[in-house]
Amino acid sequence: MSRRRALAERRGRRGELLAAWFLRLKGWRILARRIKTPRGEVDLVARRGRTVAFIEVKWRRTAAELDLAIDEYRLRRVAAAAEAVAHRFAAADDDRRIDVLLLAPGRFPRHITNAWMG
Repeated sequence: MSRRRALAERRGRRGELLAAWFLRLKGWRILARRIKTPRGEVDLVARRGRTVAFIEVKWRRTAAELDLAIDEYRLRRVAAAAEAVAHRFAAADDDRRIDVLLLAPGRFPRHITNAWMG
C-alpha cells in the first residue's frame, strides 16, 4: 500500500471512530463496523429502537470538500452491501435505512438520514 493510501486509510478509520461516538451520543448502538461484501462496503451499522441504519462515513480535510464526498454511485454500493447483510442485523419488521455521516475538522458532524431511497 502506498504511503498516501495508508494515510487516507488511517484518516478514514479515525473518521469512522468519531462517527461511532457521535452516533452513540445520539442514542444509537453500534452493531458492526467495516462490513465488506462483494457488492460493496458498509462503514457502520447502528440501531436505535426499531431502526437499523447502514451508514457511510466520509471524512474530508475541509468542510468544502464534504459537498463532493458522496454521490449516487457510492450510495448505490452501500445500499447493495446493506441489502446483502441486512438479515444479520434487522428483523423483518425493523425500519432500515441508508444514512451518511459527513465529518471535517472543526465542524459539527452532518448526519444525512435516508440518503438513499433507491
